[in-house]
Amino acid sequence: MTQPPAGQHRDPLAGSAVALPEGDRPIPGPIAVLPVPVPEFDDAIVAAGGVPAALSEETRGVVWFSPNRPAELLEILRTHPGIGWVQLPWAGVDGYREVFAAFVGTNRPLWTSAKSLFSQPVAEHALALTLATLRRLPHKSRATSWAPAKEGLSLYALNVVIVGAGGIAAELLRLLAPFRVTTTIVRRSGEPLPGADRTVTSDQLLSVLPDADVVIIAAASTAKTKHLIGAAELAALRPTAVLVNVARGALVHTDALVDALREERIYGAGLDVTDPEPLPAGHPLWNEPLCIVTSHTADTPEMNAPLLAERIRLNTAALVSGDGRFVGIVDTEEGY
Repeated sequence: MTQPPAGQHRDPLAGSAVALPEGDRPIPGPIAVLPVPVPEFDDAIVAAGGVPAALSEETRGVVWFSPNRPAELLEILRTHPGIGWVQLPWAGVDGYREVFAAFVGTNRPLWTSAKSLFSQPVAEHALALTLATLRRLPHKSRATSWAPAKEGLSLYALNVVIVGAGGIAAELLRLLAPFRVTTTIVRRSGEPLPGADRTVTSDQLLSVLPDADVVIIAAASTAKTKHLIGAAELAALRPTAVLVNVARGALVHTDALVDALREERIYGAGLDVTDPEPLPAGHPLWNEPLCIVTSHTADTPEMNAPLLAERIRLNTAALVSGDGRFVGIVDTEEGY
């Protein structure tokens, strides 16, 4: 495995934690890394003054290094009621809704995730997909003979709509600044996001799409955001607009997107995530000349591991010290 340069990426939430009320703070104790051991995470726990140990009745924290297997985690929590803190490995926690539901009405356990942690590599990938799609690289890269005509669009001075206002969106605004684009953020609250030219609420999405040249999906996947981009939204886009999704596949209605691409009603799509995922062999998107699919590789293990180890170290320190300054706390009711 190729190791990235030390400090290559930064956690945008580091240093921003607010202490939990004393009654909501989990009790310190041994921490189990599950469902498989990860030496780097044990090292992070030790570096924070914590004690990594096998699962037992004494376990008070769990670092869960699996993007799925929720039923297994739920059983562990039910049979080990002393566990007060669980660290999940990715920013998207939609696969754990049933586990959250089992503890509704309680403050146990405290859930933390990799929320905003991978913002830099994912935003970088979103920019790459945007440029590749505008420049028609999916089509050009599949060519087997010299193209008879030149085609492609420039990103400079375009209108970019970013759906979502988390760490990825904030980092994208910085990356897009040199291109002199006009940016619109679509978010639930409508609170202005620093660096954006305009911020609107989610119910205004359809109204901003007709003027969009680029639409980048960077929102959380929840019951409310499923198929946020469907047939009506795709129909609202101009024929020269491109769609980029680096969030979760469920936010885009796949069949509607296939139809829009096939009929050339939009200029192209860059997808790091799909619905279903993995995308089956033979799916129309694989052979669609206006689409590029990158198989959920916006943040690779080489990029993720150092960032996640540091998040584990910070949250272990919050557990061990008892100060309750956890980073990336999950709102289990909202699902992110």
